[in-house]
Order: sequence, then C-alpha cells, then structure tokens
Amino acid sequence: MTIASPTEFDGKVVAKRKRKRIQPVKAIRAIRALIADKEDTGQVFKVIDALAGGVVDRQFQRFMATDTGQRIVAEKRNLIDTLSDRAYLASLPEGSLGRTYYEFMAGENLTADGLVAASEEVRRRDDRTEAERIFGDRLRDQHDLWHVTTGYGRDGLGELALLSFTYAQTRNRGIGFIVLVGARITRKALPNVKVWRVIREAYRNGKSSAWLPQTDWEAMLPKPLPEVRALLKIVTPAAYREAEPFSLAAEAEFKALRAEQEKLAA
Repeated sequence: MTIASPTEFDGKVVAKRKRKRIQPVKAIRAIRALIADKEDTGQVFKVIDALAGGVVDRQFQRFMATDTGQRIVAEKRNLIDTLSDRAYLASLPEGSLGRTYYEFMAGENLTADGLVAASEEVRRRDDRTEAERIFGDRLRDQHDLWHVTTGYGRDGLGELALLSFTYAQTRNRGIGFIVLVGARITRKALPNVKVWRVIREAYRNGKSSAWLPQTDWEAMLPKPLPEVRALLKIVTPAAYREAEPFSLAAEAEFKALRAEQEKLAA
C-alpha cells in the first residue's frame, strides 16, 4: 500500500504546522518535581513536552519516509497490544528479544502499558493525524524494549544512560535537559563512578546505532537478542557495565532507607 508524503498524510500538511513553542518555565517546574520524587514519571513527559519544539514533527516525517514506517501506519499497528501478550512472549525461544523482554518485565514487576498513564498527564495535541498518533504512541511504548536491546538497566544510572542514548536518537531537548540535570545529581550519589563517561558512551552508542524508532519490533521479537543487536548496530555499553554494580548497590540502599522511613511513618 502506498502512503502519501508525510507532509500531506491524512490531508494535513505537517511541515507547515505552526511550530510548538518551547516552555522553559514549565520544564523547570517539572524537573524540580522530578528531583523531589524520581518515581514521578509523569514529570519526565512534562519536561520532554515543554522543550520538544518541532522535533516530534521532524521525527514523524523521518519515520514516514521509511518503508517500515509506512507499513506500520498502513496496518494501524498498536505495539502495546503485542507487548501485552504475555503468553505469546513467554512462548518465544529462550534468548530471543521477546522472551528476554518478557523476563525483564516480569523481573521488574512492570507492565507494557506502564508508561501510558504517566504520558497522559501531558495534554495531547488535538491536531495530530492518526498516523502521528500511531507514531507517537509507538515511540513511547518502545522504551522498555530499548532497555533490553541496548543493555541499560532500570537502575538510576541505567535509566540516565538510556536517556542519553535516546537523546542521540531523537535530539529532543527535553530529554537532553533531563540527562544534564540527572548526571549532576547522580555524580553526588555515586562518587566512585565516572558518571559522565557512562553518559558520553551512551550518547555515542545512540549516534552509531540504527535509528530505533523505525524498527519493526514485531518482526524482531522472535529473533535471538544477539542477532537483533547486530542488525541494529547496538554495541555493549562497557562503561555502564563497569559502573552498574555501584549503581545497583546505591539503588538497593536507597530503597531500604525509604522502606524504613515509610515503616516509621506508619
């Protein structure tokens, strides 16, 4: 099926749409709230939205310029439906991307739609075409697949590194801002870790890999994870691997302290 140019898809000229204004005050308020409670994922989406500008439109146009992007939109795919099919994922071969993703999500006690509620704290643009909505939702829902594919964990440093990787892929200023602020805070929390080395490595890895937003993840899920990484030009995050034990230890200490505080407050 042939799909029209992204600038004309669904009868709307995306390239001529008025560029969304940057909202630095909104971003600063959200980042302060995130610093106060790093589990408040909704603030992440607020920062990203406040500083995105026209980057989402450019990403969409790039997506629609690919055969895979056109096919995904033509089929009106919803990635989260596939990622929520736990029986299917569990049936995939051991060592495959899909099976590893399933084990990762189960081990972290996560669900595929975990980011949906947080993202809904940001008001959706009412001028989006159906194709733009499909792309936007798909980009959001890939996040944990990127964790598994890139090898960055869900500890604080791993999340920060993945955001650095993501910034290299998307050039979203909001993501870059979170990385800069987060790195400064993480340096204090992990004095024995070369945090900026990890961040720079993740950025370089994001620059050198394939452009992940256009990936046909549904087709990748049954493939062996090493094969997926080779196809997408994902390299081992050596600096992160070296620092990961320190980050995990700090994470465990923080969770234990928080649990003790909650117990005393009860």
